[in-house]
Amino acid sequence: MPTHLLGVLAALTSAATWGGGDFAGGLASRRSSQFQVLAMAALSGVVVLIPLAIAWREPIPRIDSIAWAALAGISGALGIAALYRALSLGNAAIVSPTAGVISAGVPVVLGAFLEGIAGYPQLAGIFTGMAGIWLVSRAAPSEGANSRRDVGLAILAGLGFGGFFVFIAQVQPGLVLTPVVTAKVVSLIAAAAILLARRLPFPSPAGNPVALIAGVLDASGNVFYLLAKQFTRLDVAAVMSSMYPAATVILARAVLGQPVSRTQWLGVVLCVCGVGLIAL
Repeated sequence: MPTHLLGVLAALTSAATWGGGDFAGGLASRRSSQFQVLAMAALSGVVVLIPLAIAWREPIPRIDSIAWAALAGISGALGIAALYRALSLGNAAIVSPTAGVISAGVPVVLGAFLEGIAGYPQLAGIFTGMAGIWLVSRAAPSEGANSRRDVGLAILAGLGFGGFFVFIAQVQPGLVLTPVVTAKVVSLIAAAAILLARRLPFPSPAGNPVALIAGVLDASGNVFYLLAKQFTRLDVAAVMSSMYPAATVILARAVLGQPVSRTQWLGVVLCVCGVGLIAL
């Protein structure tokens, strides 16, 4: 199989696991503060990834790679906290597409400078996929202050995730688990510092197990994204991985019974078309 297609498959797997993690994180944030959920999610990610990195015998990253991974951890923590808070307010139809498009747009712009502009089929697939990302999780807009607050949080989440895409992609080639461990440790430290500043207790893992599931899924998505970046371009990997709102909305439909509109189905079709064009 061509390496580009391996990258596409890894990115799609990343989208699926990230979407599941975001759904679980949104549910967990209904029971605990988003910062407590972030701390628990980071903790479960570290606990799962460290033994895997040891078993895989990955070497310790270079100092520059550690720095890039640390920046990715801070940026990702900011994005996750904003997204979990927004999803806990119950308006995933506004939050997920906005965050998804912005998080994809940041590496698309930077990727054009770092790697040049993609080929015409891939470029068409990137923008088709971004349109699909928006539509697949779009529903009837709500009104009022909560809606404006949701959009603001979604923009912040998208910038955080976009920064993660770019920063983690700068680590030395060939490493997957150890850079993600570094990013997760930094996220855990950042979350603990926020809890301390806000005088919030570090939650008991048994008190909100859904947050632990969110952390494992989020860490898995990080690993698959970094794998995707090993095999394909930054913009392609980021856009494909940013299709996670589809999984979030599908789970919201299956578990919570949220309806799926014609606009959302159109978004699904555009996402599929985008995947087909990018895979060319």
